Amino acid sequence: MGRKKVFVSGCYDLFHGGHIAFFKTASTYGDLYVSIGRDENLLFLKGKKPVFSEEERLYIVKSIRYVHDAFLATGLGMLDFEPDLERIKPDIFVVNHEGHTPDKVKLCTKLGIEYIVLDRIPEPGLPARSSSGTKRDLRFPFRLCLAGGWIDQPWVSGIHPGSVVVAQIWPTIDFNDRSGLATSSRKVGIEIWGDRYPEGDHRQNAKLLFGAENPPGKKYISGSQDHIGLLYPGINRLFYNGGYWPEKIDSTIDPATCEWLSEVLHLVPLEPRPDGYDPLKVMNLEEPYVKELGKSGDNCWEAILNKDVTGLGKAVKDTFLSWKKILPLTVPEWVMNEMETKYFPYYPGAITSGSGGGYVIVVSERPVQGAVRIKVRY
Repeated sequence: MGRKKVFVSGCYDLFHGGHIAFFKTASTYGDLYVSIGRDENLLFLKGKKPVFSEEERLYIVKSIRYVHDAFLATGLGMLDFEPDLERIKPDIFVVNHEGHTPDKVKLCTKLGIEYIVLDRIPEPGLPARSSSGTKRDLRFPFRLCLAGGWIDQPWVSGIHPGSVVVAQIWPTIDFNDRSGLATSSRKVGIEIWGDRYPEGDHRQNAKLLFGAENPPGKKYISGSQDHIGLLYPGINRLFYNGGYWPEKIDSTIDPATCEWLSEVLHLVPLEPRPDGYDPLKVMNLEEPYVKELGKSGDNCWEAILNKDVTGLGKAVKDTFLSWKKILPLTVPEWVMNEMETKYFPYYPGAITSGSGGGYVIVVSERPVQGAVRIKVRY
């Protein structure tokens, strides 16, 4: 009796070690046939062409020693491999958890094909890889401001110096615009570098982005904590003393610290800030209030380094309450009501990401209902 035929399908763009490990395991079940999505179909499904052309992807996959044969799919849509499945008549169809769908199960049941879902197990000594993870890792990050926000403006830190704490986060989802995650600055960065995290010196890249978003004559200068937060990995404390650029930047990319922060931060969506809303219309720039704001940034930094969830919660809440004193329109009454009824009584602390909307950033070691998880990039 001959070897069984094993069938797999996919895009196989940005080829990595995880693909090889998948082919290797799938080939243990029999002769491996690989269906590769055409450029035309991938453009139809995802709205953009793959990085590598179908000819190059086919060449790469055919070169893998675990592959018996590879070909371009002849169908269209999510099940573009269906005509080839009926042509080759495999005994087994193999997917990983990322590629598993009910429609594939239904099709295999209809054709009498055994359906196997593999765990993603890398080769010993190599990291686990996935196509979605690889693409995410290459994309332009977002910025989360945790404490001390607005102190990066000279008209604030000129009254009293202080610190802002920012974290660079992966684009785990497409976060809402006008929600305080530096989406406007990020769009300028994407215009410069494309949707790819740029190589080179972080400081130079951040200054380039700051200059690009703030050309001469611009009425409102976007604070540099946006640009630094987008382009400096890990978690950063920025100390401002009356200038547009911080006098000092303290950074950590310690994996344990970044993973801890990722675990205790939860983002709950609020409505985005309304178009035309001016959070700076009312200002109470009194020195005691500004001093409190800058101090909350220092306290936040120390709490993060010590993995102190109580201290972190207090620091972010202190920033929020300072905003209410200094720039009251950054904390509309409906937002304050949300914080006082849903978050302050039940969690160590919380703050909003945007002025008048965005996300509630909740500090908690427990799950938060309806929250989006973040991942600090380090």
